[in-house]
Amino acid sequence: MKIGFDNDKYLTMQSEHIRRRISEFGNKLYLEFGGKLYDDYHASRVLPGFEPDSKLRMLMQLSDQAEIVIAISAGDIEKNKIRGDLGITYNTDVLRLISVFEERGLYVGSVVITQYSGQATADLFRAHLQKQGIRVYTHYVIPGYPSNLPLIVSDEGYGRNDYIETSRPLVVVTAPGPGSGKMATCLSQLYHEHRRGIPAGYAKFETFPIWNLPLRHPVNLAYEAATADLNDVNMIDPYHLEAYGETTVNYNRDVEIFPVLTAIFEKISGSNPYKSPTDMGVNMAGNCICDDEACCEASRQEIIRRYYQALNSLARGSKSEEEAIKIELIMKQAGISKEDRRVVAAALARSEQTGLPAAAMELPDGRLVTGKTSELLGASAALLLNALKELAGIDHKKHVISPSAIEPIQKLKTAYLGSKNPRLHTDEVLIALSMSASISPEAQLALDQIPKLAGCQVHTSVMLSSVDIKTFQRLSVQLTSEPVYEKKRAHTNN
Repeated sequence: MKIGFDNDKYLTMQSEHIRRRISEFGNKLYLEFGGKLYDDYHASRVLPGFEPDSKLRMLMQLSDQAEIVIAISAGDIEKNKIRGDLGITYNTDVLRLISVFEERGLYVGSVVITQYSGQATADLFRAHLQKQGIRVYTHYVIPGYPSNLPLIVSDEGYGRNDYIETSRPLVVVTAPGPGSGKMATCLSQLYHEHRRGIPAGYAKFETFPIWNLPLRHPVNLAYEAATADLNDVNMIDPYHLEAYGETTVNYNRDVEIFPVLTAIFEKISGSNPYKSPTDMGVNMAGNCICDDEACCEASRQEIIRRYYQALNSLARGSKSEEEAIKIELIMKQAGISKEDRRVVAAALARSEQTGLPAAAMELPDGRLVTGKTSELLGASAALLLNALKELAGIDHKKHVISPSAIEPIQKLKTAYLGSKNPRLHTDEVLIALSMSASISPEAQLALDQIPKLAGCQVHTSVMLSSVDIKTFQRLSVQLTSEPVYEKKRAHTNN
Protein backbone atom coordinates (compact mmCIF):
# COMPACT_ATOMS: atom_id res chain seq x y z
CA MET A 1 0.00 0.00 0.00
CA LYS A 2 2.52 2.59 -1.16
CA ILE A 3 1.49 6.22 -1.56
CA GLY A 4 1.73 7.26 -5.20
CA PHE A 5 -0.05 10.63 -5.21
CA ASP A 6 0.82 13.91 -3.47
CA ASN A 7 -2.59 15.10 -2.28
CA ASP A 8 -1.39 18.35 -0.69
CA LYS A 9 0.43 19.38 -3.87
CA TYR A 10 -2.73 18.59 -5.83
CA LEU A 11 -4.97 20.78 -3.65
CA THR A 12 -2.64 23.75 -4.08
CA MET A 13 -1.80 23.31 -7.77
CA GLN A 14 -5.38 22.59 -8.86
CA SER A 15 -6.94 25.57 -7.10
CA GLU A 16 -4.25 27.93 -8.45
CA HIS A 17 -4.79 26.65 -12.00
CA ILE A 18 -8.55 27.24 -11.79
CA ARG A 19 -7.97 30.78 -10.48
CA ARG A 20 -5.79 31.50 -13.53
CA ARG A 21 -8.48 30.15 -15.86
CA ILE A 22 -11.11 32.40 -14.21
CA SER A 23 -8.94 35.46 -14.84
CA GLU A 24 -8.64 34.56 -18.54
CA PHE A 25 -12.40 34.99 -19.06
CA GLY A 26 -13.26 38.35 -17.60
CA ASN A 27 -13.75 36.93 -14.12
CA LYS A 28 -16.70 34.65 -15.03
CA LEU A 29 -16.07 30.96 -15.62
CA TYR A 30 -18.53 28.08 -15.95
CA LEU A 31 -16.68 24.94 -14.90
CA GLU A 32 -18.21 21.61 -15.85
CA PHE A 33 -17.27 19.06 -13.20
CA GLY A 34 -17.15 15.59 -14.70
CA GLY A 35 -17.11 12.49 -12.50
CA LYS A 36 -17.76 12.70 -8.79
CA LEU A 37 -17.12 15.99 -7.06
CA TYR A 38 -17.49 14.23 -3.73
CA ASP A 39 -16.58 10.66 -2.63
CA ASP A 40 -14.41 9.87 -5.68
CA TYR A 41 -13.35 6.40 -4.60
CA HIS A 42 -12.18 5.35 -8.06
CA ALA A 43 -9.54 8.10 -8.02
CA SER A 44 -8.45 7.16 -4.49
CA ARG A 45 -8.00 3.52 -5.57
CA VAL A 46 -5.93 4.15 -8.71
CA LEU A 47 -4.00 7.13 -7.29
CA PRO A 48 -3.10 5.91 -3.78
CA GLY A 49 -2.84 9.02 -1.63
CA PHE A 50 -5.70 10.81 -3.40
CA GLU A 51 -8.38 11.43 -0.78
CA PRO A 52 -11.99 10.69 -1.88
CA ASP A 53 -13.03 14.25 -1.00
CA SER A 54 -9.95 15.93 -2.55
CA LYS A 55 -11.90 17.75 -5.25
CA LEU A 56 -14.33 19.08 -2.67
CA ARG A 57 -11.45 20.22 -0.44
CA MET A 58 -9.85 21.88 -3.44
CA LEU A 59 -13.06 23.81 -4.10
CA MET A 60 -13.17 24.83 -0.45
CA GLN A 61 -9.97 26.78 -1.14
CA LEU A 62 -12.02 28.70 -3.72
CA SER A 63 -15.13 29.01 -1.54
CA ASP A 64 -15.09 32.83 -1.62
CA GLN A 65 -15.21 32.78 -5.44
CA ALA A 66 -17.31 29.71 -6.18
CA GLU A 67 -20.96 28.78 -6.28
CA ILE A 68 -22.39 25.42 -7.24
CA VAL A 69 -25.21 24.62 -9.65
CA ILE A 70 -26.47 21.03 -9.58
CA ALA A 71 -27.95 19.66 -12.82
CA ILE A 72 -30.39 16.76 -12.90
CA SER A 73 -32.15 15.41 -15.99
CA ALA A 74 -35.95 15.33 -15.98
CA GLY A 75 -35.69 11.93 -17.66
CA ASP A 76 -33.60 10.56 -14.78
CA ILE A 77 -36.14 11.90 -12.30
CA GLU A 78 -38.94 10.20 -14.22
CA LYS A 79 -37.06 6.87 -14.41
CA ASN A 80 -36.19 7.06 -10.70
CA LYS A 81 -32.57 6.48 -11.73
CA ILE A 82 -30.30 4.96 -9.06
CA ARG A 83 -26.67 5.83 -8.28
CA GLY A 84 -25.07 2.40 -8.42
CA ASP A 85 -22.32 3.08 -5.88
CA LEU A 86 -24.64 4.49 -3.22
CA GLY A 87 -27.94 2.76 -4.01
CA ILE A 88 -29.94 6.01 -3.85
CA THR A 89 -31.98 7.84 -6.49
CA TYR A 90 -30.58 10.83 -8.33
CA ASN A 91 -33.29 12.96 -6.65
CA THR A 92 -32.08 11.89 -3.20
CA ASP A 93 -28.47 12.43 -4.21
CA VAL A 94 -29.19 16.03 -5.21
CA LEU A 95 -30.44 16.67 -1.67
CA ARG A 96 -27.44 14.79 -0.22
CA LEU A 97 -24.99 16.82 -2.30
CA ILE A 98 -26.59 20.12 -1.26
CA SER A 99 -26.23 19.10 2.38
CA VAL A 100 -22.60 17.97 1.95
CA PHE A 101 -21.59 21.14 0.09
CA GLU A 102 -23.25 23.49 2.56
CA GLU A 103 -21.74 21.64 5.54
CA ARG A 104 -18.31 22.33 4.00
CA GLY A 105 -19.03 26.03 3.63
CA LEU A 106 -19.67 25.95 -0.13
CA TYR A 107 -22.49 28.00 -1.62
CA VAL A 108 -25.11 26.07 -3.61
CA GLY A 109 -26.79 28.66 -5.79
CA SER A 110 -29.46 26.56 -7.46
CA VAL A 111 -30.62 23.34 -9.09
CA VAL A 112 -31.36 23.14 -12.81
CA ILE A 113 -33.74 20.52 -14.20
CA THR A 114 -32.45 19.72 -17.69
CA GLN A 115 -34.02 18.07 -20.76
CA TYR A 116 -37.47 18.97 -19.45
CA SER A 117 -40.50 18.18 -21.59
CA GLY A 118 -43.38 18.32 -19.14
CA GLN A 119 -42.55 15.35 -16.89
CA ALA A 120 -44.94 15.38 -13.90
CA THR A 121 -42.32 13.80 -11.62
CA ALA A 122 -39.92 16.65 -12.43
CA ASP A 123 -42.65 19.15 -11.49
CA LEU A 124 -43.08 17.41 -8.13
CA PHE A 125 -39.34 17.43 -7.49
CA ARG A 126 -39.15 21.13 -8.41
CA ALA A 127 -41.91 21.90 -5.91
CA HIS A 128 -40.15 19.84 -3.24
CA LEU A 129 -36.91 21.78 -3.72
CA GLN A 130 -38.66 25.14 -3.76
CA LYS A 131 -40.40 24.36 -0.45
CA GLN A 132 -36.93 23.98 1.03
CA GLY A 133 -35.92 27.41 -0.24
CA ILE A 134 -33.80 26.11 -3.12
CA ARG A 135 -33.91 28.06 -6.39
CA VAL A 136 -34.83 25.84 -9.34
CA TYR A 137 -34.41 26.58 -13.06
CA THR A 138 -35.62 24.68 -16.10
CA HIS A 139 -33.79 23.83 -19.33
CA TYR A 140 -35.74 22.26 -22.14
CA VAL A 141 -35.26 19.53 -24.72
CA ILE A 142 -33.85 21.03 -27.93
CA PRO A 143 -34.83 18.95 -31.00
CA GLY A 144 -31.80 17.81 -32.99
CA TYR A 145 -29.31 18.52 -30.21
CA PRO A 146 -26.33 18.76 -30.64
CA SER A 147 -26.28 18.92 -34.45
CA ASN A 148 -29.05 21.43 -35.21
CA LEU A 149 -26.86 24.48 -34.61
CA PRO A 150 -29.21 27.17 -36.02
CA LEU A 151 -31.90 26.05 -33.57
CA ILE A 152 -29.55 25.41 -30.61
CA VAL A 153 -27.94 28.88 -30.70
CA SER A 154 -31.19 30.83 -31.01
CA ASP A 155 -34.03 32.23 -28.92
CA GLU A 156 -35.92 28.96 -29.44
CA GLY A 157 -32.93 26.85 -28.34
CA TYR A 158 -30.62 28.03 -25.56
CA GLY A 159 -32.64 31.24 -25.46
CA ARG A 160 -35.74 29.35 -24.31
CA ASN A 161 -33.91 27.98 -21.26
CA ASP A 162 -34.16 29.80 -17.96
CA TYR A 163 -31.21 32.07 -17.31
CA ILE A 164 -29.58 30.85 -14.09
CA GLU A 165 -28.90 33.81 -11.82
CA THR A 166 -25.35 33.53 -10.46
CA SER A 167 -23.34 35.95 -8.36
CA ARG A 168 -19.78 34.62 -8.17
CA PRO A 169 -16.82 34.43 -10.61
CA LEU A 170 -16.65 30.60 -10.60
CA VAL A 171 -19.82 28.63 -11.31
CA VAL A 172 -19.27 24.90 -10.78
CA VAL A 173 -21.83 22.77 -12.61
CA THR A 174 -22.02 19.27 -11.17
CA ALA A 175 -24.56 16.43 -11.17
CA PRO A 176 -25.46 13.10 -9.52
CA GLY A 177 -24.20 11.17 -12.54
CA PRO A 178 -23.42 11.18 -16.29
CA GLY A 179 -25.95 12.32 -18.89
CA SER A 180 -27.39 14.99 -16.61
CA GLY A 181 -26.79 17.88 -19.03
CA LYS A 182 -23.84 19.63 -17.37
CA MET A 183 -22.15 20.73 -20.60
CA ALA A 184 -25.41 21.92 -22.15
CA THR A 185 -26.11 23.90 -18.97
CA CYS A 186 -22.73 25.65 -19.23
CA LEU A 187 -23.15 26.44 -22.93
CA SER A 188 -26.70 27.71 -22.40
CA GLN A 189 -25.37 30.06 -19.74
CA LEU A 190 -22.62 31.30 -22.10
CA TYR A 191 -25.32 32.14 -24.65
CA HIS A 192 -27.31 34.11 -22.08
CA GLU A 193 -24.23 35.83 -20.61
CA HIS A 194 -23.00 37.01 -24.01
CA ARG A 195 -26.44 38.40 -24.79
CA ARG A 196 -26.02 40.44 -21.61
CA GLY A 197 -22.56 41.61 -22.68
CA ILE A 198 -20.66 39.41 -20.19
CA PRO A 199 -17.65 37.61 -21.80
CA ALA A 200 -18.01 34.45 -19.70
CA GLY A 201 -15.91 31.36 -20.35
CA TYR A 202 -16.25 27.60 -20.13
CA ALA A 203 -13.80 24.96 -18.93
CA LYS A 204 -14.00 21.30 -18.04
CA PHE A 205 -12.70 19.46 -15.01
CA GLU A 206 -12.42 15.74 -15.69
CA THR A 207 -9.97 13.70 -13.63
CA PHE A 208 -9.79 10.83 -16.13
CA PRO A 209 -8.30 10.07 -18.53
CA ILE A 210 -5.25 11.98 -17.33
CA TRP A 211 -4.22 14.04 -20.35
CA ASN A 212 -0.45 14.07 -19.70
CA LEU A 213 -0.04 10.32 -19.07
CA PRO A 214 0.51 7.89 -21.97
CA LEU A 215 -2.55 6.48 -23.72
CA ARG A 216 -1.94 2.94 -22.40
CA HIS A 217 -0.78 3.97 -18.95
CA PRO A 218 -2.50 1.68 -16.38
CA VAL A 219 -4.21 4.69 -14.74
CA ASN A 220 -5.88 5.57 -18.05
CA LEU A 221 -6.67 1.93 -18.82
CA ALA A 222 -8.35 1.66 -15.40
CA TYR A 223 -10.60 4.54 -16.41
CA GLU A 224 -11.59 2.66 -19.57
CA ALA A 225 -12.41 -0.39 -17.45
CA ALA A 226 -14.50 1.75 -15.08
CA THR A 227 -16.54 3.18 -17.95
CA ALA A 228 -16.78 0.01 -20.06
CA ASP A 229 -20.59 0.16 -19.79
CA LEU A 230 -20.55 3.69 -21.29
CA ASN A 231 -18.36 2.68 -24.27
CA ASP A 232 -15.83 5.38 -23.44
CA VAL A 233 -12.49 4.90 -25.20
CA ASN A 234 -9.26 6.75 -24.49
CA MET A 235 -7.65 8.24 -27.56
CA ILE A 236 -4.96 10.65 -28.67
CA ASP A 237 -6.41 14.16 -28.99
CA PRO A 238 -5.96 14.79 -32.75
CA TYR A 239 -6.80 18.50 -32.44
CA HIS A 240 -4.12 19.07 -29.81
CA LEU A 241 -1.57 17.14 -31.84
CA GLU A 242 -2.32 19.22 -34.93
CA ALA A 243 -2.30 22.54 -33.07
CA TYR A 244 0.79 22.03 -30.89
CA GLY A 245 2.58 18.91 -32.14
CA GLU A 246 2.09 17.51 -28.63
CA THR A 247 0.59 14.09 -27.82
CA THR A 248 -2.12 14.23 -25.15
CA VAL A 249 -4.89 11.86 -24.11
CA ASN A 250 -8.60 12.53 -24.07
CA TYR A 251 -11.64 10.34 -24.55
CA ASN A 252 -13.87 9.72 -27.53
CA ARG A 253 -16.93 11.70 -26.47
CA ASP A 254 -15.00 14.95 -25.95
CA VAL A 255 -13.07 14.50 -29.20
CA GLU A 256 -16.24 13.70 -31.16
CA ILE A 257 -18.17 16.70 -29.78
CA PHE A 258 -15.33 19.22 -30.22
CA PRO A 259 -16.27 20.36 -33.77
CA VAL A 260 -19.83 20.96 -32.55
CA LEU A 261 -18.53 22.90 -29.55
CA THR A 262 -16.34 24.98 -31.83
CA ALA A 263 -19.34 25.84 -33.99
CA ILE A 264 -21.42 26.73 -30.92
CA PHE A 265 -18.65 28.95 -29.51
CA GLU A 266 -18.33 30.69 -32.87
CA LYS A 267 -22.07 31.37 -33.01
CA ILE A 268 -22.17 32.61 -29.41
CA SER A 269 -19.03 34.74 -29.24
CA GLY A 270 -17.41 34.71 -32.68
CA SER A 271 -14.56 32.30 -31.93
CA ASN A 272 -13.55 29.25 -29.92
CA PRO A 273 -10.95 30.15 -27.27
CA TYR A 274 -9.67 26.56 -27.35
CA LYS A 275 -7.77 24.73 -30.07
CA SER A 276 -8.44 21.24 -28.67
CA PRO A 277 -10.52 19.29 -26.13
CA THR A 278 -7.37 19.07 -23.98
CA ASP A 279 -7.19 22.89 -23.92
CA MET A 280 -10.64 22.97 -22.30
CA GLY A 281 -9.48 20.89 -19.34
CA VAL A 282 -8.03 22.16 -16.08
CA ASN A 283 -6.98 18.84 -14.51
CA MET A 284 -3.61 18.87 -12.73
CA ALA A 285 -3.72 15.32 -11.28
CA GLY A 286 -1.02 13.98 -13.62
CA ASN A 287 1.46 16.53 -12.23
CA CYS A 288 0.93 15.27 -8.67
CA ILE A 289 1.90 11.59 -9.12
CA CYS A 290 4.93 11.05 -6.88
CA ASP A 291 5.38 7.27 -7.36
CA ASP A 292 4.39 6.14 -10.83
CA GLU A 293 4.84 2.42 -10.16
CA ALA A 294 2.62 2.56 -7.07
CA CYS A 295 -0.14 4.13 -9.19
CA CYS A 296 0.46 1.61 -11.99
CA GLU A 297 0.09 -1.36 -9.63
CA ALA A 298 -2.99 0.13 -7.95
CA SER A 299 -4.54 0.67 -11.39
CA ARG A 300 -3.76 -2.86 -12.54
CA GLN A 301 -5.54 -4.17 -9.45
CA GLU A 302 -8.51 -1.88 -10.18
CA ILE A 303 -8.83 -3.30 -13.70
CA ILE A 304 -8.99 -6.85 -12.30
CA ARG A 305 -11.60 -5.76 -9.73
CA ARG A 306 -13.68 -4.19 -12.50
CA TYR A 307 -13.45 -7.43 -14.45
CA TYR A 308 -14.81 -9.42 -11.53
CA GLN A 309 -17.59 -6.86 -11.04
CA ALA A 310 -18.59 -7.31 -14.68
CA LEU A 311 -18.55 -11.11 -14.32
CA ASN A 312 -20.72 -10.87 -11.19
CA SER A 313 -23.20 -8.61 -12.96
CA LEU A 314 -23.30 -11.05 -15.86
CA ALA A 315 -23.97 -13.96 -13.47
CA ARG A 316 -26.81 -12.02 -11.84
CA GLY A 317 -28.29 -11.19 -15.23
CA SER A 318 -28.04 -7.44 -14.70
CA LYS A 319 -25.56 -6.76 -17.53
CA SER A 320 -24.57 -8.25 -20.85
CA GLU A 321 -21.40 -10.16 -21.71
CA GLU A 322 -20.10 -7.21 -23.73
CA GLU A 323 -18.77 -5.30 -20.71
CA ALA A 324 -16.80 -8.29 -19.40
CA ILE A 325 -15.31 -8.95 -22.85
CA LYS A 326 -14.24 -5.32 -23.17
CA ILE A 327 -12.51 -5.33 -19.77
CA GLU A 328 -10.83 -8.63 -20.62
CA LEU A 329 -9.28 -6.91 -23.65
CA ILE A 330 -8.15 -4.04 -21.42
CA MET A 331 -6.49 -6.59 -19.12
CA LYS A 332 -4.55 -7.95 -22.10
CA GLN A 333 -3.43 -4.43 -23.01
CA ALA A 334 -2.24 -3.96 -19.42
CA GLY A 335 -0.45 -7.34 -19.51
CA ILE A 336 -2.31 -8.73 -16.50
CA SER A 337 -4.62 -11.62 -15.60
CA LYS A 338 -6.77 -12.71 -12.67
CA GLU A 339 -3.74 -14.50 -11.23
CA ASP A 340 -2.11 -11.10 -10.59
CA ARG A 341 -4.59 -10.60 -7.75
CA ARG A 342 -2.99 -12.56 -4.88
CA VAL A 343 -6.15 -13.06 -2.86
CA VAL A 344 -7.83 -14.96 -5.71
CA ALA A 345 -5.54 -17.99 -5.55
CA ALA A 346 -5.60 -17.98 -1.72
CA ALA A 347 -9.42 -17.97 -1.54
CA LEU A 348 -9.83 -20.65 -4.20
CA ALA A 349 -7.20 -22.90 -2.57
CA ARG A 350 -8.95 -22.67 0.81
CA SER A 351 -12.30 -23.41 -0.82
CA GLU A 352 -10.83 -26.42 -2.61
CA GLN A 353 -9.33 -27.65 0.65
CA THR A 354 -12.59 -27.39 2.65
CA GLY A 355 -15.12 -28.11 -0.09
CA LEU A 356 -17.08 -25.05 1.05
CA PRO A 357 -17.08 -21.29 0.33
CA ALA A 358 -13.95 -19.51 1.52
CA ALA A 359 -12.43 -16.03 1.50
CA ALA A 360 -8.97 -14.44 1.60
CA MET A 361 -7.65 -11.00 2.60
CA GLU A 362 -4.33 -9.30 1.92
CA LEU A 363 -3.32 -7.17 4.90
CA PRO A 364 -1.50 -3.83 4.57
CA ASP A 365 1.92 -5.48 5.00
CA GLY A 366 1.20 -8.18 2.39
CA ARG A 367 0.27 -11.03 4.76
CA LEU A 368 -2.53 -13.28 3.51
CA VAL A 369 -5.34 -14.39 5.82
CA THR A 370 -8.15 -16.79 4.91
CA GLY A 371 -11.55 -17.68 6.32
CA LYS A 372 -13.64 -20.81 5.90
CA THR A 373 -17.31 -21.64 6.27
CA SER A 374 -18.24 -23.23 9.61
CA GLU A 375 -21.41 -24.05 11.53
CA LEU A 376 -21.21 -20.70 13.34
CA LEU A 377 -19.77 -18.31 10.75
CA GLY A 378 -19.93 -17.67 7.05
CA ALA A 379 -16.61 -17.46 5.23
CA SER A 380 -16.59 -13.64 5.10
CA ALA A 381 -17.41 -13.33 8.81
CA ALA A 382 -14.68 -15.83 9.68
CA LEU A 383 -12.24 -13.92 7.48
CA LEU A 384 -12.96 -10.66 9.29
CA LEU A 385 -12.34 -12.24 12.67
CA ASN A 386 -9.15 -13.94 11.51
CA ALA A 387 -7.84 -10.71 9.97
CA LEU A 388 -8.55 -8.70 13.12
CA LYS A 389 -6.85 -11.34 15.29
CA GLU A 390 -3.84 -11.37 12.96
CA LEU A 391 -3.56 -7.58 13.10
CA ALA A 392 -3.91 -7.63 16.89
CA GLY A 393 -1.36 -10.43 17.34
CA ILE A 394 -3.94 -12.70 18.99
CA ASP A 395 -3.51 -16.48 18.72
CA HIS A 396 -5.95 -17.79 16.13
CA LYS A 397 -6.92 -20.64 18.44
CA LYS A 398 -8.20 -18.16 21.00
CA HIS A 399 -11.89 -17.17 20.86
CA VAL A 400 -12.50 -13.41 20.87
CA ILE A 401 -16.21 -14.17 20.66
CA SER A 402 -17.51 -16.99 22.80
CA PRO A 403 -19.54 -19.61 20.89
CA SER A 404 -22.13 -19.20 23.66
CA ALA A 405 -22.50 -15.55 22.58
CA ILE A 406 -23.06 -16.54 18.94
CA GLU A 407 -25.72 -19.17 19.60
CA PRO A 408 -28.40 -16.73 20.88
CA ILE A 409 -27.91 -14.61 17.73
CA GLN A 410 -28.36 -17.72 15.59
CA LYS A 411 -31.54 -18.60 17.47
CA LEU A 412 -32.87 -15.08 16.94
CA LYS A 413 -32.18 -15.34 13.20
CA THR A 414 -33.71 -18.77 12.63
CA ALA A 415 -36.43 -19.12 15.26
CA TYR A 416 -37.77 -15.56 15.34
CA LEU A 417 -36.69 -13.77 12.16
CA GLY A 418 -37.29 -16.65 9.75
CA SER A 419 -33.77 -16.95 8.33
CA LYS A 420 -32.79 -20.36 6.93
CA ASN A 421 -29.08 -19.58 7.31
CA PRO A 422 -27.90 -19.76 10.96
CA ARG A 423 -24.37 -18.60 10.17
CA LEU A 424 -23.44 -15.04 11.13
CA HIS A 425 -22.97 -12.43 8.42
CA THR A 426 -20.14 -9.90 8.58
CA ASP A 427 -22.25 -7.18 10.22
CA GLU A 428 -23.53 -9.63 12.84
CA VAL A 429 -20.08 -10.89 13.77
CA LEU A 430 -18.84 -7.31 14.21
CA ILE A 431 -21.80 -6.57 16.50
CA ALA A 432 -21.04 -9.75 18.49
CA LEU A 433 -17.38 -8.69 18.70
CA SER A 434 -18.29 -5.23 19.99
CA MET A 435 -20.57 -6.78 22.64
CA SER A 436 -17.76 -9.10 23.74
CA ALA A 437 -15.35 -6.17 23.97
CA SER A 438 -17.03 -4.96 27.15
CA ILE A 439 -15.86 -8.07 29.04
CA SER A 440 -12.89 -9.32 26.99
CA PRO A 441 -9.61 -7.35 26.54
CA GLU A 442 -8.76 -9.55 23.51
CA ALA A 443 -12.09 -8.73 21.87
CA GLN A 444 -11.47 -5.00 22.48
CA LEU A 445 -7.97 -5.29 21.02
CA ALA A 446 -9.38 -7.04 17.93
CA LEU A 447 -12.08 -4.37 17.60
CA ASP A 448 -9.45 -1.63 17.70
CA GLN A 449 -7.87 -3.04 14.50
CA ILE A 450 -10.90 -2.27 12.30
CA PRO A 451 -9.50 0.99 10.84
CA LYS A 452 -6.50 -0.99 9.53
CA LEU A 453 -8.81 -2.93 7.19
CA ALA A 454 -9.30 0.13 4.96
CA GLY A 455 -7.75 -0.52 1.56
CA CYS A 456 -7.21 -4.24 2.16
CA GLN A 457 -7.90 -6.64 -0.72
CA VAL A 458 -10.49 -9.42 -0.33
CA HIS A 459 -11.63 -12.21 -2.63
CA THR A 460 -14.40 -14.74 -1.98
CA SER A 461 -14.99 -18.03 -3.75
CA VAL A 462 -18.72 -17.27 -4.15
CA MET A 463 -20.82 -14.16 -4.68
CA LEU A 464 -21.89 -12.55 -1.42
CA SER A 465 -25.18 -11.32 -0.04
CA SER A 466 -25.93 -7.61 -0.25
CA VAL A 467 -25.41 -7.41 3.54
CA ASP A 468 -21.83 -8.68 3.33
CA ILE A 469 -21.05 -6.52 0.30
CA LYS A 470 -22.24 -3.37 2.09
CA THR A 471 -20.27 -4.24 5.21
CA PHE A 472 -17.05 -4.57 3.21
CA GLN A 473 -17.84 -1.27 1.47
CA ARG A 474 -18.29 0.47 4.82
CA LEU A 475 -14.97 -0.93 5.97
CA SER A 476 -13.37 0.45 2.75
CA VAL A 477 -12.25 -3.07 1.84
CA GLN A 478 -11.70 -3.67 -1.88
CA LEU A 479 -13.75 -6.76 -2.67
CA THR A 480 -13.98 -9.21 -5.57
CA SER A 481 -15.90 -12.48 -5.82
CA GLU A 482 -16.02 -15.45 -8.12
CA PRO A 483 -19.14 -15.27 -10.35
CA VAL A 484 -20.65 -18.31 -8.61
CA TYR A 485 -23.75 -18.58 -6.44
CA GLU A 486 -23.17 -20.20 -3.04
CA LYS A 487 -26.14 -22.55 -3.29
CA LYS A 488 -25.09 -23.82 -6.69
CA ARG A 489 -21.54 -24.42 -5.40
CA ALA A 490 -22.83 -26.23 -2.30
CA HIS A 491 -25.03 -28.46 -4.48
CA THR A 492 -22.06 -29.29 -6.70
CA ASN A 493 -19.91 -30.25 -3.71
CA ASN A 494 -22.62 -32.54 -2.37
